[in-house]
Amino acid sequence: MKDVQSSIDQRGISIQRVGIKEACLPFLIKTKDGGYQQAVARACFTVALPMEYKGTHMSRFLEILNPWSKKPVAEPELAEILQEALDKLQAESASIRIDFKYFVDRTAPVSGRQSVLDVDCFFAGDMEQGGGLRFTLGVKLPYTSLCPCSKEISRYGAHNQRGIMDVQVRFHPEYECILIEDLVELMEKQASCQIYPLLKREDEKFVTETAYENPKFVEDIIRDGVLALRGLTGIQWFSIECENFESIHNHSAYAAHEEVVS
Repeated sequence: MKDVQSSIDQRGISIQRVGIKEACLPFLIKTKDGGYQQAVARACFTVALPMEYKGTHMSRFLEILNPWSKKPVAEPELAEILQEALDKLQAESASIRIDFKYFVDRTAPVSGRQSVLDVDCFFAGDMEQGGGLRFTLGVKLPYTSLCPCSKEISRYGAHNQRGIMDVQVRFHPEYECILIEDLVELMEKQASCQIYPLLKREDEKFVTETAYENPKFVEDIIRDGVLALRGLTGIQWFSIECENFESIHNHSAYAAHEEVVS
């Protein structure tokens, strides 16, 4: 049959990224303990298309991805996926982003009750022919913040809120990227208190008092987060965004920072 995609295009325009988006697939995500979690993932998978070709072969992206739904995936496997795309599609560059929900074990601070915290994560990678993988890990995690101003000016109590921290990190190629569990643990410590899905009364007392004794503006959380990320060995670049869903305003408090470390 005629291969229309490989026919010549006369417009002289190379396309930087072409492929598939919102491809929903089952994936096995590697865990810190050497096992894996089953996840339903959404993938955006693209390659660069030279100006002389009319189109790319869309079916090949899924042909590459489908076998990986049965094998645990992390940073090294993303490099294999992208190299296969470069080879099969004869492309100069390829990129992929896989978004998924990841569950982190959580133990209530006093009662010891076990639960799991859901965290939105992504793996992203870019690769060029003859080059190495540029890998990015992203996590979006909840936290508790308590307003220092409210605590200072009020006769009793202080307003607090749940916030969302969006963190992305990239490490030098010779270093392994931080694990999801470790990144979540590190960044939660920068808030007034971490979030627990399951709390008994004694736990609720603990987290309320912990947040009260550790008041932070959104600016404090960002700055403490920046210092924590700078302290990671081998980190190359990071970005951090914090949004506090205010309990006394009909808007959010927001802060963001992006930095090339070295």
